[in-house]
Amino acid sequence: MIERRPTFAPFANPDFRLLWTATVISQLGGLIQTVGAGWLMTSLTDSHQLIALVQASNTLPIMVLSLIAGALADNFPRRIILIWAQVFLFTASVALSVVAFWGTMTPWLLLSFTFLIGCGTALYNPSWQASMGDIVEREDLPQAVSLNSMGFNMMRSVGPAIGGAVVAAFGAAAAFAINAASYLPLLGALMRWRPAYPERRLPRESLRAALSSGLRYVAMSPNLMRAMARAGLFGFGACAVLALLPMVARDLLHGTALTYGITLGAFGFGAIGGVMLNGPLRARLKNESIVRGGCLVFAVGLVALGLSRSLWLTAPALLICGGAWVMSLSLFNVTVQLSSPRWVVGRALSFYQTAAFGGMTVGAWVWGAVADAGGVSLALYFAAGALVLAALSGLWLAVGEFGGLSLDPVGPFNAPPLRLDLRGRSGPIMVMIDYRIAEEDVPAFLEVMQERRRIRRRDGARAWALLRDLEDPDIWVESYHVATWVEYIRHVERRTKADLANLERLQALHRGPGKPVVHRMIERHSIPQPGEMVLKPGPDLP
Repeated sequence: MIERRPTFAPFANPDFRLLWTATVISQLGGLIQTVGAGWLMTSLTDSHQLIALVQASNTLPIMVLSLIAGALADNFPRRIILIWAQVFLFTASVALSVVAFWGTMTPWLLLSFTFLIGCGTALYNPSWQASMGDIVEREDLPQAVSLNSMGFNMMRSVGPAIGGAVVAAFGAAAAFAINAASYLPLLGALMRWRPAYPERRLPRESLRAALSSGLRYVAMSPNLMRAMARAGLFGFGACAVLALLPMVARDLLHGTALTYGITLGAFGFGAIGGVMLNGPLRARLKNESIVRGGCLVFAVGLVALGLSRSLWLTAPALLICGGAWVMSLSLFNVTVQLSSPRWVVGRALSFYQTAAFGGMTVGAWVWGAVADAGGVSLALYFAAGALVLAALSGLWLAVGEFGGLSLDPVGPFNAPPLRLDLRGRSGPIMVMIDYRIAEEDVPAFLEVMQERRRIRRRDGARAWALLRDLEDPDIWVESYHVATWVEYIRHVERRTKADLANLERLQALHRGPGKPVVHRMIERHSIPQPGEMVLKPGPDLP
């Protein structure tokens, strides 16, 4: 298990301090912009669904584009991606503020701008989340994720109130302009940051191959699949707060933009409390208990929110919702990061964000439609019911513990001496491994091979098969294919230290002389490609 570290340990890292501070400033601007967009929409339309779609237009691009952004994060320097994403966000925010100052904004134009800002966020988030492992040591990763949540929610506790005051005094256009300016410190911090990325020994994967290998890894990793499923269910119900809060402030509390800002601030202040409770709760409770508790506590907060008609009752309900929000989502985030090796962490995070924000996007649309049909309170009650079901889903989709396995790579693959002069694109490659297994060890061997099959396929093997010799039944042969020689090297280098336990069990069951014999073969075409395979001179050749 990962040693429990002090909550503020990552602040000892100067790069983390600089980037965290600049990120907090940018998040303050983003929250001011969120208040401006949400309240501006209430002045442009009376449709509950269009107002809720402001939240959906921010989360939809994250759901749709995160997969591509995750593939880019794992194949290109993350710092460069972060810089370009910030440039895009700055440009879109400037354009939004200009249109708002001109007074030509319409509901669909506002949704279009918030969608563009969501696109920039979708590009930025996987690289930023994956960069935590580039900035701090592995043992500080949970604290770094929690501190990121704390920074955001510190700003959420004051940013919306500031945003409400700005909108009330100067209009939504001023809020958009402040957001545009807030990107500049983060751009400067990113340009100053110089991470030490490991040397790349292999060519980059194509976008299609990167998406395919990322999806395959996630699909073959039960811990990741359960965490992502639960994140989607939680996001579906919990997003009702952010989607419906403008209507809660306007229709239930009969307030102004400042009221909306105060309610968002109460949610953020509760989230800060959730960050401070994260460490003690993780030390005492299992991850699944924290997730179930977060769902049920959030459901109670939603019911209280629907019943309240006073800011003094609404604020405490939002406090507990904020605490449950950050405890649950930060736990999902850390679970995904600590259950993924570095070569695929960006893609794993992108799939997680697709699941979580996909649930939020669908939820925002559903709860907006329910509010249109039956009122805001009814929508909040239904969302609470969805969170109760999300808690019950833990009976089948329990979130596992993290930190027990080492996902560091075993090391670079030292290719054996080859008599054929292969190119990186040469292939397909077939690998066959011979084992000699005693009859009494066959049940244990098949059990280990079942796990071996999952590991092989997860790391890129195709057409995996286990064969038994008819004439000598003690001989078993594991076989699989990879597309090219470079893909074979990539496949082998994806092995982690946690996978070595499986290999050691196999070698212990092997009864033959020496280690299991590995045959690496290339499939020949009826007409070989020119220059694909050239025989090297050897001791038996002139």
